[in-house]
Amino acid sequence: MAKRTRYPSRTKARPAAKRVTREEADAASANVLRRPSGLDAPSAPDEDMPLRSSASLTETEFQQAERLEAELVAKERAAIAESLRRKARGEDRALDGSADHNAPLSVRAAHEYAYVARDVKHIAATAGLMVGILATLYILTNVLGVITL
Repeated sequence: MAKRTRYPSRTKARPAAKRVTREEADAASANVLRRPSGLDAPSAPDEDMPLRSSASLTETEFQQAERLEAELVAKERAAIAESLRRKARGEDRALDGSADHNAPLSVRAAHEYAYVARDVKHIAATAGLMVGILATLYILTNVLGVITL
């Protein structure tokens, strides 16, 4: 039995893609932002904000963008250089906590599971404190008779 559809007369083929003519492509590329000519510059040099143009950026906007890009590139280069220096000194391994892969499992586990040992020590200290409190209460109630119920 054929599958029923809600719209039996509707075709499932997509319409053909519209081809762009050369004139339309040239018109679209003309809308790309370009460096401004002298006409788009602000009228007074003391204005804070340059005039906006839908087709181009002002010279001050280009200078600001170039300055910001230069700052970002300088920061990126400094970060890369610092990373290379750290790797050369071997600090990366200490910061990562990564151990030598050729070390025995016990050595790697000792570094990797140090937090487990710390937590077990805290649990043991808490348990010892609780046992001490219970022992003190036992002595006060049953041996000395200070606390009577």
